[in-house]
Amino acid sequence: MALLGGIALAILWASIVPSLPDITGLKDIRLEVPLRVYSADNKLMGIFGERRRIPVKYEELPKNLINAFIAGEDARFFVHPGIDYQGLTRAAFQLIRTGEKTQGGSTITQQLARNFYLSSEKTYLRKIREIFLAIKIENAFTKEEILTLYLNKIFLGHRAYGVGAAAEVYYGKSLHELSVAQAAMLAALPKAPSRINPISGPERALIRRNYVLSRMHQLDYLSKAEYQQAKSEKDRAIYHGPSVELRAPYLAEMARNAAIQKLGKNAYTGGYSLFMTVDSKLQLAANLAIKAGLDNYDRRHGYRGAEASIELAANDGPEQWREILQNYQEIAGLIPALVTEISNDLALVYLADGQTIGLDINSVSWARAYIDHDRREARPKQVGDVLQPGDVIRISRVAETPEVTAPEPSEANEAPAQPDVPGSGPQWRLAQLPAVEGALVSLSPLSGEILALVGGYDFQRSHFNRVTQSLRQPGSGFKPFVYSAALSTGITPATLINDAPVVFNDPLLEKTWKPQNYSEKFFGPTRLREAMIHSRNLVSIRLLREIGIGAARNYIARFGIDKNKLPQDLSMALGSGSLTPLSIARGYAVFANGGYLVDVRFMDRIENASGQIVYSPERTRVCPDCIADEPVRETPQEESSVTEFKPLEISRINDEAVTPASVRTSENIRIGKEVIAPQVIPASNAWQIRSLMRDVIRFGTGRKALELKRNDLSGKTGTTNDQRDAWFSGYNSDIVTTVWVGFDDSGKLGRRETGGQAALPIWNDFMKTALANSQDNYPQMADGLVKIRIDKQTGLASKRSSKDIIDEYFEFNNLPDNETSLGVDSDNTDTTEEDDFEVF
Repeated sequence: MALLGGIALAILWASIVPSLPDITGLKDIRLEVPLRVYSADNKLMGIFGERRRIPVKYEELPKNLINAFIAGEDARFFVHPGIDYQGLTRAAFQLIRTGEKTQGGSTITQQLARNFYLSSEKTYLRKIREIFLAIKIENAFTKEEILTLYLNKIFLGHRAYGVGAAAEVYYGKSLHELSVAQAAMLAALPKAPSRINPISGPERALIRRNYVLSRMHQLDYLSKAEYQQAKSEKDRAIYHGPSVELRAPYLAEMARNAAIQKLGKNAYTGGYSLFMTVDSKLQLAANLAIKAGLDNYDRRHGYRGAEASIELAANDGPEQWREILQNYQEIAGLIPALVTEISNDLALVYLADGQTIGLDINSVSWARAYIDHDRREARPKQVGDVLQPGDVIRISRVAETPEVTAPEPSEANEAPAQPDVPGSGPQWRLAQLPAVEGALVSLSPLSGEILALVGGYDFQRSHFNRVTQSLRQPGSGFKPFVYSAALSTGITPATLINDAPVVFNDPLLEKTWKPQNYSEKFFGPTRLREAMIHSRNLVSIRLLREIGIGAARNYIARFGIDKNKLPQDLSMALGSGSLTPLSIARGYAVFANGGYLVDVRFMDRIENASGQIVYSPERTRVCPDCIADEPVRETPQEESSVTEFKPLEISRINDEAVTPASVRTSENIRIGKEVIAPQVIPASNAWQIRSLMRDVIRFGTGRKALELKRNDLSGKTGTTNDQRDAWFSGYNSDIVTTVWVGFDDSGKLGRRETGGQAALPIWNDFMKTALANSQDNYPQMADGLVKIRIDKQTGLASKRSSKDIIDEYFEFNNLPDNETSLGVDSDNTDTTEEDDFEVF
C-alpha cells in the first residue's frame, strides 16, 4: 500500500506540478492598494478604492497579532513544510467517518496559495493543487515572507483587506495600538469574515475571539492572568471610515477624477499616491471660514423651522427616538436631534448616541422665525415659541459657531435685523443647515498652484463644486478687467467720466434699460480712481462704450476668461457674464503677479507604490527676466487682429490645465515641463489696477479688509442685481483669494447682503491665517510710471498746495497735462439734471 501510495503521489506530482502557476511573481506581488491623496505637506486627504488595504512589513507586525493568527489558524506554522499532516489526517478521518468534506486542514501557506492563485470551490482536485502549491511556496519563501503576504492579502470583512486595514476599520487604530483582545478578534475573522465579524455578527465573533484567546493560552502565548483579562475585555468595535487627516473633499474628488484620467481604473488598485498643491493650514482655515460665514448669514435671516415634525407616542422611549434619528446624518458638525419634552424655559433634546441635553432660551434666542429674505418675526420669549415635542432639529456646540456680525447701516428704509447671540452659559445651541451656499478658492499668483479650495458648505450634502462648476455673474468684481482695458487705450486713473443717468433702448428687450448705482444716486464727473473705490456702475458703462465692446472682450480674454461667456452688450461692464470663481481668481492673479497669465494647477505629482514619480503636470512660472512666450498688446485690438489668450480649459478633472498629449499607460513616466508664463498686460497696467483696488480696501466698499491691518492688500467687492450673488476677490503679491456667496437657484440674498457684507467677512477669516506669517509686500511702482500731483476735482496736473491736491500715477508717455474728459464739460459742476440723461 505504501508503494502504491508512493506511485500515486508521483503520478499526481508529475501531472499537476507542471501546470501549477509560476510563484516567482509573489516576490514582486502588487497588492490591490487604494489611491491615496495627500496635501503638499503630506496630510492624508482621501482614500479611493473598493478595497481598503494598508500594507505592513513583518517588522511592523506586533507579536501578539502574530501569535493570535498562529493560534487561531495554524499552530504548527513555523514547523511544518507547508502542509500540516496532522490536520490533513484529521480531515481525512472525518471524511471516512462521516462521508462529508469539512472545512479545516488548510495551513496559512495553503490559504495563501488559494487566495493568490486558486478558487474557493470545494473539490478534491483544487485541494490537491493547493497542497502542491503550498509546498512549492514553502520552498521558495521564508516563513516570515509567507506570513507577511498572508496578513496583507486576507479579506477580513467590511472591505478591509489585510490586518492593517482591519485594525483601522473596526477599531480606528494602528496595529501597534491594538489590545490583545482586539488582536485576537482580527484573528477570529478569516473563517467567515462577512458574517462573523464584530459589526455584522458581534455575538458569534465574540465566541470565536474567545476561542482564539484560549488557544493562545494553551500555546503559552498568554499567561492565565493575561488570558482572563483579555477574555473579560468588552469589544467596542464600530465601523471607522478612512482616517483622513485633512478634510478637503472637493479637492479630493478633483484628485480622484485626475487620477482616473491619467491612470485608468488601475488608479484604484495600484497603490498610487497623488500629491496636491494645497496647504493643509490654509485648507483648514478655508473650511472654517466658509462654514462660519454661511452659518452667520443663515442666522441673520431667521429660523426656518424644524427639519421634520414627528408625532411622538406617550410610551415612546430611546429605542423609538433612535430609530427616528437614523434617517438623519451629521452634516458639517451640525448634529441631528429630537425634541422629546418641552417647558417654557427648557427643551429636552435626544441625540442618536443616547445623550439627552437641555436647550434654554439663550440657546434658541437667535431663532426669530423666517418670513422672507428681508424679514423675520419678533425675538422668541420662551423656548416653546421655537420648539415643540417631535421636532427634528440640528444642534451645535457654541464654540463651533462664531458670533454673528451685524450688517452695516445703509440707506434702505428698513433697519437691518440685528443678530441674536446667546449669552454665556449654554454648551449647545439650536442650529440649522444653511440654505445658502458659498465657495472659496485661493491660489499662488506666481505659479497658479491652488492653495485652498472649498466648493460648498458640505460635500456630503452636495457634490457640486461651485469653484469650478458654478457659472455666476461676478457683478462689480468684473470691473477691474474693464478698467485695465480702459487704461490700455490711454485713459488714466485721473480721467473724468460722467457718472450720470443713461437709458438704453434695445428692441431685443421688453423695456428700456436704466442702469443705476447701488446707492441709486449720481455724482457727476468722477475720476476713474474714485469710480473704482465706490464701484460706480454708470462710469463702467461709459468706459466700455468708449473702448468698444468687441475690443474689450478680446482684451479681457488675455486674463484667461472665455470671451464666449461674455455678453456682447454694455451690461458686460457690470459683470453680467457668467463665470466660475476659479476663472475670476485666475484673472486677478494677472494683476497680482505683474501681468502674467498662469495656468491653474492643483496636482503636484503622482507616485507609484515604490515612491517613483509616474506623472507630474506641466507647470507655468512667472519670470519677469525671461523671454515672454507671447507679445504684450498695449491696446485692445480689433477682433480680426487681436492676439488670443485661450481660457483655462475646464475639463473632466475640474480645472486642471491639461496639455493635450497622446494616451499614456499607467506606468509611463511623464514629467511635465516648466513653462514660462506669458506676459499678457504690461506691468505698469497691472500696478495701476492694483493701486486702484488697494484704495477700494482703504476707502471704499472693501473697508472691512482693514481689520487685517495690512497695507499690501488690493481687492474688489461684487454684488449682482437684487443681491443674488455676493463676491469678494483680493490679493497681494503672494496669494489671490476669491469668495462667492449665493443660492444655487439664484434666489435673493436679501437687502444689504452685498459682497462687502456676505463675502468679505469670509475672505477676512481665511486671510488672517494665510497672511499670519508674512510681512507687508506692496511692490514698488512699476517701470514706466511716474507720480504726479493733480487736482482731485479736475484730474489735471497742479503745482498748488491745498487739500484738493493729491498724488496720482501715470504712464510716462501719457501725462495729464492735456487731460480731457469723456463727454464731460469740465466747467459744468452739475450733470445730474434731466437734461443730462443720455439715450442710446
